[in-house]
Amino acid sequence: MCSSHDNTSLEVPMSQLDWLDTLFTEQRAAFARLPMPPLAQRRQWLKSLRQALVARQDELIAAIDQDFNGRSADETRLAELLPSVQGLIHAEKHLAGWMKPRRRAVGLAFQPASARVEFQPLGVVGVIVPWNYPLFLAIGPLTGALAAGNRVMLKLSEATPASGQALKALLESVFPSDMVSVVLGEAEVGQAFSRLPFDHLLFTGATSIGREVMRAAADNLTPVTLELGGKSPAIVSASVPLGDAAERIAFGKTLNAGQTCVAPDYALVPKDRLDDFVEAYANAVHRLYPDINANPDYTAIINARHLARLQDYLDDANLQGAGIKRLSSAQTIHGSRLAPHVLWNVSDRMQVMQNEIFGPLLPVVPYDHIDEAIAYVNQRPRPLALYYFGYERDEQRLVLDNTHSGGACVNDTLLHVAQDDLPFGGVGPSGMGHYHGYEGFQTFSHTKSVLAKQRLNLARLVYPPYGKRLQHLVYRFFIR
Repeated sequence: MCSSHDNTSLEVPMSQLDWLDTLFTEQRAAFARLPMPPLAQRRQWLKSLRQALVARQDELIAAIDQDFNGRSADETRLAELLPSVQGLIHAEKHLAGWMKPRRRAVGLAFQPASARVEFQPLGVVGVIVPWNYPLFLAIGPLTGALAAGNRVMLKLSEATPASGQALKALLESVFPSDMVSVVLGEAEVGQAFSRLPFDHLLFTGATSIGREVMRAAADNLTPVTLELGGKSPAIVSASVPLGDAAERIAFGKTLNAGQTCVAPDYALVPKDRLDDFVEAYANAVHRLYPDINANPDYTAIINARHLARLQDYLDDANLQGAGIKRLSSAQTIHGSRLAPHVLWNVSDRMQVMQNEIFGPLLPVVPYDHIDEAIAYVNQRPRPLALYYFGYERDEQRLVLDNTHSGGACVNDTLLHVAQDDLPFGGVGPSGMGHYHGYEGFQTFSHTKSVLAKQRLNLARLVYPPYGKRLQHLVYRFFIR
């Protein structure tokens, strides 16, 4: 659920940001004092964080609403608090099993010995949080990093200052700063943050900024997880009931007013069903939001810059001959809410088809045969999510086997992200690495290989000097 279209700014002298280095040094020193936190300690961290989220949820909801100038309280509960709390519960429940060393086989030639894989905390983890889900996209990585036994520094988005202050106050009430710390500040602070020699760095946001983060991390050989975005398609089959598909696509497209990196970016629809789909989609949106005037269920666009960007997409599409239907009598309310729109007769020349939309605009692209839809997806950068709507199992399998995406849903949108036992991540331009659940624990752990022997050491039989008869027998037996 990453944010898009963040701007960079000019760098400032590093001397003005020495406090970041001090904070990092304090966390690294604290980690050195407790390099392998026990299970009970980690569970307590997770439990305390969960209890604080539940206790202070109203403050967080109010802060996010303030930043958006109108964020649905229910959407904050459903899309931020619920998955955050459930993710913490899942980690608490399964952490003992995650931490157990895994036995591995030892080859006959290397006996007697035992082998195992152990999971060791990395150290100090950095997390760069976007604006579109300022709570969930902070707590999700934090959960995995704490479960793995790390110290964590979070850089929150300058676009959500109230949310940043609220989360900073919450985390300071639970953890000392050398355990978990929140960094606030403008883009130059984020640039300095990404240059710190973290033991792992996770970034969620725009692909263009992800490239800059990766370049900065490379100087320290810091491993990175990039959660980016892209244009996630929704493929509507030739046989699925259009009401079913349209309603589920409408939910995914209008949640948080489309400001979700796994929102369906465009729909691929059989050519002979296009008009009926547009009508079904419009009806579905009207059922979800009968009126967006003063409707507390409908979320605003984060700021004037993003509102202007989306309006530019509409103006550009209109000038180039797209059909556009506004699914509300009002276009903007209080200067920040943008009505859902559906577009057709779109082309690759249009901005709305070139860029990740990150708003409540749904282009519809026709196709003749499912193979054509698959080819359309494959001719473009690999998306973060792919959605297929159809009840025929063979075609479901055809689409899944012949497309690449970070994740996928069959006959639904978005909800794969909220499954604690599924990894979340992109592929290619939509990201690298993954987290959530066990995969998050692994991402923030070092998987250490351990081979152990005791007194008996048969390997000495093949030590130099070489040419002994036994060595030749070993070669004949094992190299064949």
